[in-house]
Amino acid sequence: MAELYTFNSREVNFYRPVNSVVRSGSDDSTGGADEVPLIMSEQSGFETDENEYLMRHRGSRGSHKRTIGYYLCDGWRDACHRCCELFWGRCRGRKDYKPRTIFLAQQNPTDQKYSANIIRNQKYSVITFIPLVLWEQFKYFLNFFFLMMACSQFIPEIRVGYLYTYWGPLLFVLFVTMVREAVDDFRRFFRDHEVNSQKYKKLTKRGAVNVASSSIKVGDLIIVEKNQRVPADMVLVRTTEKAGACFIRTDQLDGETDWKLRLAVPSTQRLSSEMDLFEGHSKLFAEKPQKDIHSFIGTFSRADGTEDSLNIENTLWTNTVLASGMALGVVVYTGYETRSVMNTSKPNMKVGLLDLEVNNMSKILFLMVVILSLIMMALKGFGGPWYRYMFRFVVLFSYIIPLSLRVNLDVGKVVYAWMIQRDKNIPGTTVRSTTIPEEMGRIQYLLSDKTGTLTQNEMVFKRLHLGTVSYTSETMDEVQNHLKVSFSPQSASSTGDSGRKVRRTAVTRVSEAVKALALCHNVTPVYETVEGSDAEQSDTEADQQINQKVVYQASSPDEVALVSWTESVGLTLIKRDLNSMTLQTPDSHLLRFTILQIFPFTSETKRMGIVVREESEGGGGGAGGGGGGEITFYMKGADVVMHNIVQYNDWMDEECGNMAREGLRTLVVSKKTLTEEQYQDFENRYHQAKMSVHERAAKVAAVVESLERDMELLCVTGVEDKLHDGVRTTLELLRNAGIRVWMLTGDKLETATCIAKSSRLVSRTQSIHTFRTVADRSEAHLELNAFRRKSDCALVITGESLEICLRYYEHEFMELSCQCPAVVVCRCSPTQKADIVKLLKAHTGKQTCAIGDGGNDVSMIQAADVGVGIVGKEGKQAALAADFSITQFSYLGRLLLVHGRNSYKRSASLSQFVIHRGLIISSMQAVFSAVFYFASIALFPGFLMVGYATIFTNFPVFSLVLDKDVSSEIAMTYPELYKDLTKGRSLNYRTFFMWVLISVYQGGIIMFLAFFLFEADFIHIVSITFTALILTELLMVALTVRTWHYLMIVGEFLSLGLYIASLFIFKSYFDVEFLHSWDFVWKVVVATSVSCIPLLILKYIRRKFAPPSYTKLT
Repeated sequence: MAELYTFNSREVNFYRPVNSVVRSGSDDSTGGADEVPLIMSEQSGFETDENEYLMRHRGSRGSHKRTIGYYLCDGWRDACHRCCELFWGRCRGRKDYKPRTIFLAQQNPTDQKYSANIIRNQKYSVITFIPLVLWEQFKYFLNFFFLMMACSQFIPEIRVGYLYTYWGPLLFVLFVTMVREAVDDFRRFFRDHEVNSQKYKKLTKRGAVNVASSSIKVGDLIIVEKNQRVPADMVLVRTTEKAGACFIRTDQLDGETDWKLRLAVPSTQRLSSEMDLFEGHSKLFAEKPQKDIHSFIGTFSRADGTEDSLNIENTLWTNTVLASGMALGVVVYTGYETRSVMNTSKPNMKVGLLDLEVNNMSKILFLMVVILSLIMMALKGFGGPWYRYMFRFVVLFSYIIPLSLRVNLDVGKVVYAWMIQRDKNIPGTTVRSTTIPEEMGRIQYLLSDKTGTLTQNEMVFKRLHLGTVSYTSETMDEVQNHLKVSFSPQSASSTGDSGRKVRRTAVTRVSEAVKALALCHNVTPVYETVEGSDAEQSDTEADQQINQKVVYQASSPDEVALVSWTESVGLTLIKRDLNSMTLQTPDSHLLRFTILQIFPFTSETKRMGIVVREESEGGGGGAGGGGGGEITFYMKGADVVMHNIVQYNDWMDEECGNMAREGLRTLVVSKKTLTEEQYQDFENRYHQAKMSVHERAAKVAAVVESLERDMELLCVTGVEDKLHDGVRTTLELLRNAGIRVWMLTGDKLETATCIAKSSRLVSRTQSIHTFRTVADRSEAHLELNAFRRKSDCALVITGESLEICLRYYEHEFMELSCQCPAVVVCRCSPTQKADIVKLLKAHTGKQTCAIGDGGNDVSMIQAADVGVGIVGKEGKQAALAADFSITQFSYLGRLLLVHGRNSYKRSASLSQFVIHRGLIISSMQAVFSAVFYFASIALFPGFLMVGYATIFTNFPVFSLVLDKDVSSEIAMTYPELYKDLTKGRSLNYRTFFMWVLISVYQGGIIMFLAFFLFEADFIHIVSITFTALILTELLMVALTVRTWHYLMIVGEFLSLGLYIASLFIFKSYFDVEFLHSWDFVWKVVVATSVSCIPLLILKYIRRKFAPPSYTKLT
């Protein structure tokens, strides 16, 4: 229901419809934006085209005209859906969210109505179950057609058989569907009920009382215990920690597995007890509900005049889990107003390309039914109640459209999913969507994330560069020696000659750089087993690492790698809380620092900073850093933003580029010493900015930027993110299979380029074209001209340049980039990732697959035709949102080349045989009616018609889901075989009409031979034709099988045995004496042989002179 409400969205979406981009005629034809030639001479001057015609035409081309064919096909369904949504929205009205003021310990004003705190993921209710299930079934053409045919049998004038002949199969399909939907929805109801009935403690004036999660309201004070789910969006007011801090796990919200630090409101944390919250008039101002989970603006005011600024660090969002201590929070948002629900959009139901092709073929079959009925009526004559006869013919020939087709395909997909999850070569693989396994067999574009997907997201510190010297893994012992010298008591009094001064300068620079890395972060050491009381601090904390194993928790693995490295060289982080940090030096002395301010890392600022004051006490000499109480501002960030912050130098940019080319993630570290007056002035301005309600973020950023000036450059660090096992071979395998790989990453250009080379995304024989950064249309035009001159080269482009190109030259850029063997888009936002997928689908019409491991990849995964999520260090959000989840990237090769191939091939064969089964019996009905003076009477009794499509032929036909043309070893050894699948030749209109001709031939020849061979009794023709029909269907399945499975043989003989048994059980349909005669046997053998042997000969000739490509390898 999220679409009924309006939000202020700050996302910029550069994706626009491109329905009319594809132009008729040759590729060189031009129109609109393409009237401006891409390759221009320097004399022509680009300025002559600076007008708004280009933009105006490009922007107005998105509308797509709705033709009558659109509404006759699927358009009527879309139109009804939009009308219902519009009507429902008008009835309910649109709700605009507003900021709210919440009074603690008081009832909220009666005019404030907030959402109930109920989680409901059910699709149906008791009232809507049957109507919605029926709508979901009969909105498909196949089922709706059979519903009309079944309803027509209630009219005696047009009835052609018993009611169960038509209603039996239809009701069976509906019953199976309803049972499946009911079971699934009951499971959802059970899960919702379990969450909604979970008990929490609510703090009242009379003490704590137990309430259900669904009874929680805005303004309630809720106690959350360790490892308990947060039931609603809350502001943290108190914790069991004296400093007011606690940790939460957010992997179910943003996909990140690292713990996040949250802080209580300072004024409420200082209260002597929780009951003091009910004294006085405290109120909380909260911004209006919105989607952004990384920001919050609010204020907390008490009666004594104290006012605290609230931000994201004071919040506990729904579905996060408290990881430490106990917390007390005041509820600010509930139900569908919570951040979690607002960010849970109902994903579009993916419909596979094969399903669409089958649906289109069923429409052709319907057209054939109408044409055949018209031909019969034309030959019969339009005299009398011809429309009645016409409708009877439509009913008779309705078996051309097989009702069981969708059921067989759906059950087949369940079998494919079971096989994928049982494959021992890809353990841990989970199929979360059973609707599109065949689409993995026709992927032509793979869009992959980098960090955590191609790389392990396990950071290893590799390099420290100080400008004049660089330390690598082999020379880290020198850093340890420098630290030992720096923190030794003798270093403060050491003096010497000029050479000694140079050594001291190197020691000081190393120690300052290491100390900055040990302080400038958001890492917290967590000990696995905590014993003793909180009173044991100073002495026991220094020895905790000896007795216990420390685990560093942070929101970024880069920070953990840096702090782990400082520990390895001798400077260890042993304690951190809200207001202080303690380091242990190589000589076991403790350095204590007071944390004054923290400026966390964001994707916009690309840097983080911290202001600390060193305590006067504590060991450590020369590197201790001056007198007690010195205030230092440390900052680290990306080189692109730190370039303008640090003092001028001539080595930072060069070294950052060198490290990036080696595949290292770089950080620039700097510091600035502040006087007491400078810091007090900054703190006053910073506090005023944080208390602002309007444009708080901009005001806070402006104050912080005033501090980020003329900073001293300390060092540049390089951290390596290792590739996953098998990434190189998998990418090479996919490239040989004809799949073009695009890497979409938020990392910097140099690092992305290096990973593209090291992972073999770009082969050794290919060159790389780095798209220059462009800012306007003229630069984009010239750069596209340069790119057009290149051939067979990979493209590397930034997200900003990509947006400019798509704004002005969308079609030209996509045309050029789709010809590249590989494309790397760096500095790419999550929104851009999804938009690139949509552009590829719209421009090429090819099948796309997206793979990622983090919450920022969810949009891309859901936008692609096939979404694959990796269960990685960034959590399970991508895996839960994907259609398929795997545990490592190398499994993707087998998933596509083996299971994708088999699923597509099997579904294609299954579809063809189910269609063939309906066509052949309808062809026999047409011949029968034509011979008997175009009488609209059924050839076979109702029971035989029902049994034909079920117990007599269904087992062998459905056993085709076990067939395969090549073994998995051959499919992986020769990935070039996958290229044939992308052409869609296994199921297209050519194969469809070929099976139509086969069905017409077989049905016609069986009937004509039966008429020629049968004697006088009509019951004989039924025995001969129906038996020949069953045998023909069984033989056709046997002739089509490429790799026999024992269940196929069981299905063949089981169906044959059931039919033979029915011959003697249902004597009213057959002449038992005739069945025992040799006349019956040889006539059936002749009819079956003539219908099958010519096709067997043609198949042999075709395989002899035009064999499939896979037969050369088997």
